[in-house]
Amino acid sequence: MKIHVWISTLLLLLIHANCFYLPGVAPEDFGLGDPLKVKVNKLTSTKTQLPYSYYSLPYCRPKTIIDNAENLGEVLRGDRIENSPFVFKMRLPQMCNVICRVTLDAKAAKDFKEKIDDEYRVNMILDNLPLVVPIRRPDQESTIMYQYGFQIGLKGRYTSSKEEKHFIHNHLQFNVKYHKDQQTDFARIVGFEVKPFSVRHEYGGTWNENTRLKTCDPHARSAVTNSDSPQEVEENKEIIFTYDVEFEESNVKWASRWDTYLLMSDDQIHWFSIVNSLMIVLFLSGMVAMIMLRTLYRDISKYNQLETQEEAQEETGWKLVHGDVFRPPANSDLLCVYAGTGIQFFGMILVTMIFAVLGFLSPSNRGGLMTAMLLVWVFMGLFAGYSSARLYKMFKGTEWKKVTLKTACIFPASIFAIFFVLNGLIWGEKSSGAVPFGTMFALVFLWFGISVPLVFVGSYIGFKKPAIEDPVKTNKIPRQIPEQAWYMNPIFSILIGGILPFGAVFIELFFILTSIWLNQFYYIFGFLFIVFLILIVTCAEITIVLCYFQLCSEDYLWWWRSYLTSGSSALYLFLYAAFYFFTKLEITKPVSGVLYFGYMLIVSYAFFVLTGAIGFYACFWFTRLIYSSVKID
Repeated sequence: MKIHVWISTLLLLLIHANCFYLPGVAPEDFGLGDPLKVKVNKLTSTKTQLPYSYYSLPYCRPKTIIDNAENLGEVLRGDRIENSPFVFKMRLPQMCNVICRVTLDAKAAKDFKEKIDDEYRVNMILDNLPLVVPIRRPDQESTIMYQYGFQIGLKGRYTSSKEEKHFIHNHLQFNVKYHKDQQTDFARIVGFEVKPFSVRHEYGGTWNENTRLKTCDPHARSAVTNSDSPQEVEENKEIIFTYDVEFEESNVKWASRWDTYLLMSDDQIHWFSIVNSLMIVLFLSGMVAMIMLRTLYRDISKYNQLETQEEAQEETGWKLVHGDVFRPPANSDLLCVYAGTGIQFFGMILVTMIFAVLGFLSPSNRGGLMTAMLLVWVFMGLFAGYSSARLYKMFKGTEWKKVTLKTACIFPASIFAIFFVLNGLIWGEKSSGAVPFGTMFALVFLWFGISVPLVFVGSYIGFKKPAIEDPVKTNKIPRQIPEQAWYMNPIFSILIGGILPFGAVFIELFFILTSIWLNQFYYIFGFLFIVFLILIVTCAEITIVLCYFQLCSEDYLWWWRSYLTSGSSALYLFLYAAFYFFTKLEITKPVSGVLYFGYMLIVSYAFFVLTGAIGFYACFWFTRLIYSSVKID
C-alpha cells in the first residue's frame, strides 16, 4: 500500500513540475488588437557610467507616471522602469502617431545637449524584452548586431553650416516581431527593434489634436517623408515627438527569443581564447601535479627508510621543520577572519554559478543575478563563522566572540564604506544610480539582521567541536630560519604566485568588464563555471608548489604566505582593470573615473579574499598530508 502512495505522490509532483516557471520568463499570449505596454527604463552612457531616469529629460509623459516594483538588484543597477505614453496594439500597424509637442526652455535645451554630448541612450522594454537598434557588422554585411537602446540624438554639421549643432531623435520607427501560434489567433512577442530619426516636423494652421503633419504621411510605407531636415535642439525650439509601429511575423520561437540578444559580436575569438586558455592551464596543472607527486613520494619514502636519529638529522629540507611548521602565525586571529570570509565568498560564487548554469538566473529576470549573489552571501555567513572558529580553536584561541565579530564585520564594513562614498558621489550627480535610503536600510538589515547572527551561529557550532589536532608536535623553542635565496624572498614569491591564477581568468575578465561597462549582456555561465574551476585548481597548485619550495628551504612561516601567494592575483586584476580603463573606455568625467576605480577596487578586494582562501586551505591540506605521512618520533 505504501508503494502506491509513493508512486501517487511522485506523479503529483511531476504534474506540478509542468506548471513551474521562473519569474519574468513566463510567456504571454496576445490576441489581435490587444494593448501592448511599452515601458521606459534608465538613460545610459558608456562615457559617464551614470544612469538617469527617462523622465529626467523633458520627454512626453503619460498622465500618471507609475513606477514598476523593482528588486534589489535592479535598484543597485540604477534601473528605473516606468510606464510610457507609447500605445501599441498587437498586429495593428500605426503610422505617424503624434505623442506630444514640446517647446524647450533654456534648461531643457541644455540638458538635451549635455546628454547628446555624452552619447546617452534611451532604454525601453516591451514584454520584458529590451529595445535594440539593429546594425550591420562592418566586416560582415550579412551579420546583424544589436545595440541596446537608441541614442538621444547626434551632434554634427547640417548643410553648409560650419558650426556643429545638436539634433534630437524625435521620430521612432518601432518594429515588433511576433511568433504566431498555428492553431489559435494568439501570438507571442519575440523581438523589439527601433530605427530613430531626427525630423523637423511641419504643420499648417494652429496646433490642435487633429493637426496633420506635412512631414509625416500616415498612408506611406515609410511615414517620414522629410527626414532630410533634422530637428535641432535649441532654446525656444518646438519639438514634435512621433512614432510608427510595424509588426513582423518571425520564425523565432518564444523560448529562443533571447538567443539573438545574447550573441556576442566577437564570439569566435571568445570561444577560441577560452579553449586555448583551458588547454594551457590544464597542461600546466597536470605537469605541476605530476612533479609534486613524484618528488614528494620519493622524499617521504627515503625519509621513512632512515633507521637512526643521526641519519634523520643529516637530512635537509622540509622534514627538518616538522617541529615548527604548525606553530601559530602572527596575527592568527586576522588570518582566521580572512579565511572564513574567503569561504563565504567561495560558497556564494559556487552556488550562484550553479543556479546560473542551470538557467535559473535568466537575463529576462533583470537584477536577478545581483539579488541572488547578495542573498546567498548573507546565508553563507554560517560557513564563514564555522570555518573561522575551527581555525581559531586550532590556534588555541579562547576569545571566539571577538574573532566572530571581526569575521562578520571587517570585510563587509570596508566594502560598505567604499560603496557609501561612491553612492554619495552618484547622489551628487543626481543620477538614478544612487541607492535610495530604503534600499540602503535593506542592505544594512541583511548584514546585521541575518548575516551577523548566522556568522555567530556558525562560530558557536565550530568552536564547540573538538580542536583540529596537528599531525606532529610543535617545539617550544622556534627554529632559526636560515638565510634564503633571492628567489625565495616573500615579496618576490608572492608576486610570482599570483600570475598564473590571473592568467587563467584574464580572457574571461575582458568579456565580463565589457558587459558591465559597455552595457552588454553576459550570459555564457557554462564557460565561466569552467574558468572558475580552472581558477580553483590553479590557485591551489601554484600555492602548494611555492609552499613546498619554501619548506624545502627550511622556512616554516607558510601560513600568511600561502594566503597572499594566490591572493596576489587580485593585484594583477586591478592593474588589468586600469589598463582596460585607458585602452577600451572613453570615460570623460572625473567622477565617472572615480566610480570605475572604486567599484574595481571592491571587485579586486573580493577576488583577493576568494583566491587567498583557496590557496590557504590547499596548503593547509597539503602540509597536514605530507607531515602525517612521515615517521617522526
